[in-house]
Amino acid sequence: METFILASVSLTIAVSLVIMKQKDASMRAFAMLCLALFFNRVGVFFFDILHQPFLRIPEYGGLLALPPLALHFTGTLTRGKRTVRKRDILLTAVFSCVMAVLLFTPVNTWPYFRFMVYLYPLLIIGSAYLSLLLYIYRRRPSVERKRMMYLAIACIVAALLCGFDLFSYFGLSTPSLSNIIIAALLYFILLIIAYPHLTKLYELMAKSLMIFVLTTFATIVFYFVLGLFGKNVHLPFAHVLAASFLIVISTTPLKIIVKRIFSYFYPESTDVFQSLYAFDEKLEREKTLLLEEMAPVLAHEIRNPLGSIKGAAQFLSTDTDSEEHKNLLNVIIEEVNRLNRVVSQFLDYAKPYSIEPRPEDINRIIQKVVSIIQADDAANEITIETDLHPDLPPVQIDAERLIQVILNIAFNAVEAMAGKGTLSFRTSRIESDEEYSVGIYIRDTGPGIAKKDLKQIFKPFFTTKERGVGLGLSICQRIVKDHGGYLRVKSIPGKGTIFFIRLGAKGR
Repeated sequence: METFILASVSLTIAVSLVIMKQKDASMRAFAMLCLALFFNRVGVFFFDILHQPFLRIPEYGGLLALPPLALHFTGTLTRGKRTVRKRDILLTAVFSCVMAVLLFTPVNTWPYFRFMVYLYPLLIIGSAYLSLLLYIYRRRPSVERKRMMYLAIACIVAALLCGFDLFSYFGLSTPSLSNIIIAALLYFILLIIAYPHLTKLYELMAKSLMIFVLTTFATIVFYFVLGLFGKNVHLPFAHVLAASFLIVISTTPLKIIVKRIFSYFYPESTDVFQSLYAFDEKLEREKTLLLEEMAPVLAHEIRNPLGSIKGAAQFLSTDTDSEEHKNLLNVIIEEVNRLNRVVSQFLDYAKPYSIEPRPEDINRIIQKVVSIIQADDAANEITIETDLHPDLPPVQIDAERLIQVILNIAFNAVEAMAGKGTLSFRTSRIESDEEYSVGIYIRDTGPGIAKKDLKQIFKPFFTTKERGVGLGLSICQRIVKDHGGYLRVKSIPGKGTIFFIRLGAKGR
């Protein structure tokens, strides 16, 4: 059963990488490696059942294909850094072909020949592992080096665990775990090469944990159903767990295959394979597109009469001598201006836009924002403090958009402090692996934000102001996200609020 599980996992991984039409060389090489392992394990599985000599062909064929494919995969992982040369791969492939031919000659009957057939792949895989270690040793500290270290550690741990199978040769009754361990190693390697954005070990482990949780849940459900309807049936736990793992990792590739087959015959039925959650996401996207189409039309239809109302009010205010009438007309003009700002914010939120990033100095942008705030009458009694890091790397941003974000947060702070208090700006340099990031802190000494409101302040149309619209911070968050950064807020009622913006900078 364990042999069948490894064969199935190998085939599933190979098929999933092939049907996704991956362009990455390491993924294609890994798919071929898994396919060779599949043929080897299938040959072993059926030979143990049927005992037919011809079934040794896929077993030995897959086994002898592993050495050149293992070197090729290692070469793609190390990006051709002279750890594995093409000549080595070619010589190994030729030697594997010679060994395959000798299987059909009298040499096959020699006592140690079959032993050499199994020893040869182990030696080549060991040399491929040493090449990976050499690559790690030569490479400077980086995200890629860290990922390769995780892979190297996983391989050595798997090799040590597989070594427990050797106890069976000394008469100890230990379960054979090597096939299950290799299957788990293959899946971990798949995570390493398929998810390069998962740069932390805990992220990779979290991804693996999700599969483990789903597998455990499937096993529990299976035994629950078996307990209800198959009381006299007893299946080994290891077999059920392995089968559940196979089903879990096979679901996505199988769904893609069936979808492509179904779409070939019924190209118009695109929603058949969407889950209820996917339908919800599709509905949200359609609503967003509808909002984008409606917003300009709605804004145009509102602004035209507003312009007429404002023009008429301005004309009447110059044509009357009554102070009471002038005050009423000024109220109309102010309210028209307010509605016009509301429409502008609504357009900013609804309409799609593109940013034009260029290398910019964040400190220069902060200084520009400070000068704008200082020129505003509402901030006359506000004390502005700056603590700008002297050695910030340039950041790829749209300067006008970022100024819009910082000004929005800053004027919210000025309003919250009722024109009296301290507004602080601070920048910092954040280093991680191969890249720098820049942090921007905007702090006020206002009344703070209530805990119940803190989780909702980025939601569209949420506001605590009497005459607010509730779109300013939503727009700010979207602009920061479009720059590949994030916006966070921390507030202590009665002491003030801190907004934190983090933006990626150019690499070292």
